[in-house]
Amino acid sequence: MSAGKNRRVFSTLVLRHVAFEDLGAFAPILEQRGGVRVLDVGVDDLEGEDAEAPELVIVLGGPIGVYEELRYPFLTQEIEWIARRIAADRPLLGICLGAQLIAKAAGARVYPSGVKEIGFAPLTLTETGRGSCLAPFAEDPITLHWHGDTFDLPHGAVLLASTESCRNQGFMLGPKVIGFQFHPEAGGKGFERWLIGHAVELSLAGVDIVQLRSDAARLWPALARKAEAVLRLWLEGLGW
Repeated sequence: MSAGKNRRVFSTLVLRHVAFEDLGAFAPILEQRGGVRVLDVGVDDLEGEDAEAPELVIVLGGPIGVYEELRYPFLTQEIEWIARRIAADRPLLGICLGAQLIAKAAGARVYPSGVKEIGFAPLTLTETGRGSCLAPFAEDPITLHWHGDTFDLPHGAVLLASTESCRNQGFMLGPKVIGFQFHPEAGGKGFERWLIGHAVELSLAGVDIVQLRSDAARLWPALARKAEAVLRLWLEGLGW
């Protein structure tokens, strides 16, 4: 079914780990293009979901480590599910924990980086990144970072973006799989939920919550525009 050039209608399955880390600025486009179904990983039944069936899958972030499978056994099932999705060469996008899960499912190592990168800071795009869906960050590189883990690039993946403290900030694994360590989607009114939900982490990391809130409010209009542009460009790259 089509709605004009690059306007294919499709459905999206979202794998969510905590309710407040949602689609953010990505939501309006995906809802307009065919609808969104959310599955809460660890609560809803992932086993009953065919990894190949959804037209698009987006794996969101969360405050746990990919390597914590003994504490969170559902991670084993989720990694295997994502691996099946990758093997089937079906469109897949991961954000933060989602990107780490994709890396792990593709055979790469995920581990603590030793640095808490929390706050708004610029990305540096690689040459490939400048020609990718991340092109909107070339002239305005500021985005939200919120992580303490990192990963090795999966075999065959292409690096798109880095920061000084985290080299692997964005990658593509073939034309249909992409991962963002950073959070292009986050901000706006819902950002207060992040500040509440991550209160302990922010306190332990010594992050100035008042400043973080102020930065989010000031930067949000530009962040939202970039998020929408990034998603549209990636969908266009899929022929959608």
